[in-house]
Amino acid sequence: MMRRPRATRAKAVKYTDSDLSQVVSSDDEDNEEWKPLEPKPKDAAAGQKKRSAKPKEPKAPKQPKAPKVPKAPKVPKAPKVPKDAKPRAPRKPAPKVQAAKVLQDSGAPGLAGTKRKRKDDKAGEDKGGKQTEEEMAAESGPSTKMKEERVSFIVSDAHQLDRWAGEGSSLAGLKPKKEEVEDDFTFDMPCVKKQKTTGACMRQPTALPSSQAQALRNELDMSWDLIELLSTLTCVERWVCVNIIGLLREENTVPFMVRYRKEMINHMDADAVRDVQLVYEELRTLSKKTQSVVQTLKKDGVLTPELEQNLRSCRSADELDHVYTPYKKGSKLTKARRAKALGLEVAASALMEKPHTLDLNAWVKSGTEGLSSVKEVATGVEHILADMIAKDPETLTHVKTLCENSFVTMQSSVSKSALKEKGQQKSVQGHGKPGAHQNKSKDLDKFQLYTDFTCNVQRIQPHQTLAINRGESLKILTVKMNIPDRVKSDFTKWRPKTFAREELHVIIRNAVEDSFKRLILPFLTRSYRTKLTSAAEKESIAMFVRNLRQRLLMCPVRGCVIMGVDPGFRHGCKLAVLSPNGQILHTDVVYLHNPNQQREADKLRHLMMKYGCTRVVIGNGTACRETESFFADLISRRYCHPLDVSYW
Repeated sequence: MMRRPRATRAKAVKYTDSDLSQVVSSDDEDNEEWKPLEPKPKDAAAGQKKRSAKPKEPKAPKQPKAPKVPKAPKVPKAPKVPKDAKPRAPRKPAPKVQAAKVLQDSGAPGLAGTKRKRKDDKAGEDKGGKQTEEEMAAESGPSTKMKEERVSFIVSDAHQLDRWAGEGSSLAGLKPKKEEVEDDFTFDMPCVKKQKTTGACMRQPTALPSSQAQALRNELDMSWDLIELLSTLTCVERWVCVNIIGLLREENTVPFMVRYRKEMINHMDADAVRDVQLVYEELRTLSKKTQSVVQTLKKDGVLTPELEQNLRSCRSADELDHVYTPYKKGSKLTKARRAKALGLEVAASALMEKPHTLDLNAWVKSGTEGLSSVKEVATGVEHILADMIAKDPETLTHVKTLCENSFVTMQSSVSKSALKEKGQQKSVQGHGKPGAHQNKSKDLDKFQLYTDFTCNVQRIQPHQTLAINRGESLKILTVKMNIPDRVKSDFTKWRPKTFAREELHVIIRNAVEDSFKRLILPFLTRSYRTKLTSAAEKESIAMFVRNLRQRLLMCPVRGCVIMGVDPGFRHGCKLAVLSPNGQILHTDVVYLHNPNQQREADKLRHLMMKYGCTRVVIGNGTACRETESFFADLISRRYCHPLDVSYW
């Protein structure tokens, strides 16, 4: 049965000391049946002693204070009310939570806990010679009501807690949780160091010195900031990129930076630093290629300020090729260049900026090819607008974002030439000698998995990309990038904010569609193929590194545990314990050339005894002689007895 909360009964009843004592005693008797914690009778006995001892102290002052009845006229005093209202401070939830904790720990009812606390407070006030709250409540009516409300709230809260405890609610949340002590970190396998992601740069410079920055800017001569772009592409903090560029320009190697410049590179590992170095070299190569393209176009006389700005704004080799391809020697004049040669670039600019002033009939010139009719003029303007849209960096970024949110696939199939040769081979089978046709058929069998292959570009495996590229180079496979129609529909929704006539809006709409189909779509295909090939090549190199690492980590001596030691003075000697199968059992660092050599010797003996290590291999480098003499001394003293330890 669930208890009914007694808060409903405490409406306007004044609790006297005798009533409260009866309530406390009755609650104690009821709670003795389900009291969970029995080992705490001392606290209950101590509380009873306090209850029996402390009421005697206030009884003495109550007798002489009986004649203080004439103090009743002090009740109408207004300033007394705020003074009595000061005890509202204890109404904060702290004592209530404490009462709940007493309920959980000792099993006593909430009212007994509150009564005990009130008596403790009253006894402390009596010792100071001050008037108790109960006497002030007896003298003033408003304060008595406030006290009744407080008692009723405490009683209701206490019984509410009892009810929740009976129902098995979340009262355990009030108990402080004990912190679990984590075990010390041990090295089972070499972990990859991760750079810190904090915003603090530890007083490191966020930009190169002015002289170096100016020299680098003159060397690159691009419109983007190298450090900002490098930080964006590699997801490395700006100040780390500044330090890495400075160290690379000083001709420091990656191993040197990882070992002796840890603070400057934010404790990055060698692979992460090497990735930043590769991106930095790619950007430098892009800047050199851009300068050569600018010089070539300048000699041809086709370089314009706008074209030069577009070239220097390219952030990848694909974008540079996309901008430079129409101007290469030997290539046919593009439709946009032909229209510009006719002088229609002014008309295209007027259509985008001031469409109400454009009159296509004014550009018609009879007898001139490309300007003989209004239709030809409109077609030339469309070609110029399509070229402008396709070379706009913001437009390309928008299209790439649409593709990233879509399902772009890579599809491969058998080429027509391969099918033709296969048919010819069947026709001449049995009449000629085995030769090139049979070799071609064998190659076709190798790519049987990719004759009808389709996969999402985000899930395609690196080995699949390389296999498809090999089949394409052998003219066995045909590769196609499938970009969803939703990308085209979302892209063609774009309209310039111009108030043009309907026939001019038709020109703009046709220019957007022509730009996507004829210029942007091939650019996206080349971009995806380049990214997939680059990622596959990097993964192939990483796979080779992993395989080689497993080969190099094979145990040189079979059937025994080996401890490898990389000697050193300042940074200590690095240890690695290898199992008979070549697995890393433990890695550590010991400082054998410091004053605390005995402690390090004990550490070595502990590791050798723990893993049963009998062979020590010392590297040939700094402090190798001193390390060798240290181990020789340990072996001569049979420090690791009963193990028979030897070093190489």
